Amino acid sequence: MNDLEKDIQKKELNKEELQENESVNAENTIPEEVPSMNDFEEEISRSLHKVNEGELLKGTVIGISETEVTVDLGYYAEGIIRLEDLSNDPRFSIKADITVGEEIYGVVIREDDGEGNILLSKKDADNILSWTKLKEYMDSQDVKKVKIAQAVNGGVVTYLEGIRGFIPASQLSLNYVEDLESWVNKEVEVIVITAEEENSRLVLSGKEVERKKEEADRNSKISRLQKGVVTTGTVEKIMPYGAFINIGDGLTGLVHISQICGKRIKSPNEIIKEGEEVTVKITDIKDGKISLSMRAVEENAEVVEAVEDVPFEYTSGEEASTGLGSLLSKIKL
Repeated sequence: MNDLEKDIQKKELNKEELQENESVNAENTIPEEVPSMNDFEEEISRSLHKVNEGELLKGTVIGISETEVTVDLGYYAEGIIRLEDLSNDPRFSIKADITVGEEIYGVVIREDDGEGNILLSKKDADNILSWTKLKEYMDSQDVKKVKIAQAVNGGVVTYLEGIRGFIPASQLSLNYVEDLESWVNKEVEVIVITAEEENSRLVLSGKEVERKKEEADRNSKISRLQKGVVTTGTVEKIMPYGAFINIGDGLTGLVHISQICGKRIKSPNEIIKEGEEVTVKITDIKDGKISLSMRAVEENAEVVEAVEDVPFEYTSGEEASTGLGSLLSKIKL
């Protein structure tokens, strides 16, 4: 066999090998699925869906201008929300409060705005959806942050979930509020105390949030107190049954009339006066109440000037366990 015949035979073998490889690859290749009409059935159905006035729709913001927001509804037409239909809040900013890509709800105002778009109202959608949220906030007592929009007769106005809310002056703060105008544009934490959709009545309270924080802070401070500690305090108020003593750090305890001195008296005024500084011993701490005694103070007892500085320890049950002797040994006077 000459060289020419060998070249021809070699080429034929390579050709057969190539054809075999192509055949094997074809067998191993997963055929690409061709989408059918069924795969697009939902999209087709949505695109052909006929919307009705008053219907609540959800879409994605795809455009924002100075006067309107464009929404992709996945239907035959895009949704348009005009500036005046976006929010009840007078501080609302179309540029600052709406972002491209966010999901938004709207109620159909008109099926066709004259330019082939569906005209929507976010304000109407807020009125439908927000009251459900507001009632949930009221039930759960969730704390929400709001910004005061304006002062009105008897209180201030703000907006929560797009709904106009009223905070009575008496519910603004634990402290007496005299100048309502000074609260405008302030951010405050509030809870919902009234949410009546049927009357469009939303009432909020910042005072309750402050009260709960103050109560939690007081309980935290009380948990650090130790029975047996001797300290000084100021007589805040005298009652027929005893006297309330301010022992510092915002804490007040009661000295019962029987614990003021070693003799029987008819009134605490016989021994002490309001504003007077007295030395007391912490005898009990229960249910957030501090019991004090003046008569139980031992002669030459070491006095703690600041009860909040008393070192303390906790057991696994999280109850104070430091003994009086141990406490006093750590106190630097």
